[in-house]
Amino acid sequence: MQYSVLDLAPVPEGSDIPQALRNTTDLAQTAERLGFHRYWMAEHHNMPGIASAATSVLIGHVAAHTKNIRVGAGGIMLPNHAPLAIAEQFGTLSALYGDRIDLGLGRAPGGDHAVYHALRRAGSDDFPGDVMELLGYLGDAKANAQVRALPGEGSHVPLWILGSSLYGAQLAAHFGLPYAFASHFAPDALEQAIDVYRRTFRPSEHLDAPRFMLAVNVFAADTDEKGAYLRTSMQQAFARMRTGTRGKLPRPVEDIDAVIGAGVRRSVDQMLRISAAGSPASIRAQMQEFIARYAPDEIILTSQIHDHAARKRSLTIAADVLMNAEPALA
Repeated sequence: MQYSVLDLAPVPEGSDIPQALRNTTDLAQTAERLGFHRYWMAEHHNMPGIASAATSVLIGHVAAHTKNIRVGAGGIMLPNHAPLAIAEQFGTLSALYGDRIDLGLGRAPGGDHAVYHALRRAGSDDFPGDVMELLGYLGDAKANAQVRALPGEGSHVPLWILGSSLYGAQLAAHFGLPYAFASHFAPDALEQAIDVYRRTFRPSEHLDAPRFMLAVNVFAADTDEKGAYLRTSMQQAFARMRTGTRGKLPRPVEDIDAVIGAGVRRSVDQMLRISAAGSPASIRAQMQEFIARYAPDEIILTSQIHDHAARKRSLTIAADVLMNAEPALA
C-alpha cells in the first residue's frame, strides 16, 4: 500500500493566501520527511478558502522545495484548458524535476458557470477527446505532426483520471489509466465506480492492470474529542457551500450542531463519510475498515484543518499509524 497527500492549500479564517502557500510548502516537506509517496494539489477557482487555482505553478514551487516525493495535480480540470497548454506546462515540469511529476485530470470546471466562461472555454465539452489529444502530445514524437508540445513530447508524464461518478471509471478503464475517486467529498457512487473500473479495465501501454486510489479525509489528534473538534472546520465549510456562502476555512467549534444545525450536519457527514477522525487507535481502526471494504491500491489523505500546526500533527499521526506501526496497514 502506498499513501499520499492531497492539499488544496486552504486559506484559514484569520490568515491570507501568501501564508496558505507557505503552509503548503511546509506541509509538502513534512509529507516527504514522513515517507508519503505523492503530494498532489487540485485546481479550484473563485474560492476564498482555496489557494491552489494556478495548480501547475504551485506544483513547480513544491517540486523545487522537495527532493524525492512525487508532486502533481489531483487534478487539473482539463475542460478549462487547451490540451496543448497542459502538455507544455507538465512537459516543462518534467524537464525541470524529472520523473517526479504526475498529472491527474478531472472534467469538472473547478468552479461555477461564471468561472467556466471567464476561463474562455465555454462550449468545450469533449473530455475523452481532450485526454486522447493530451496523451498524444506527451507521447513519442510523431512523424509529420503539425503541432508538437515542446517541452512535453516524449516526457510520458503519468496521467490519472479523477472522478466521482461512473463516467470517470469507464473512461479510465477504456484508456487503461490509473483512477482516483473523489470519495473524500462525493462517495455515493464509490462502490459502483470501483467495480466498473476493475471489471472493464483494458491493459494499455500506460498500465497493465487496474490501479485504484481512494481519497480519505483524516483528522488525527491525540484524542477522539480533539479529532472531532478539528473536523468541524470542514463540516462548516461544506455547510456554507450548500447555501452558496463560501469563505475562508472556518475556525473549529466545540458544538457543531449549534452552529450548522443537526439536520445539516447529518447531511454534511453523509457527504464526508469517507473520513477518519480521532485518536491514533481510532484512525487505525477506521482506515482498516476502508482498506478491507474498498481494497484500494493507494490511499490519498486530505486534511482541511484550520490550524497549520494541528494539520502537520494530524499528518504525522497518520504516517505513524499507517506506515510506521507494526504491522503497517496494507
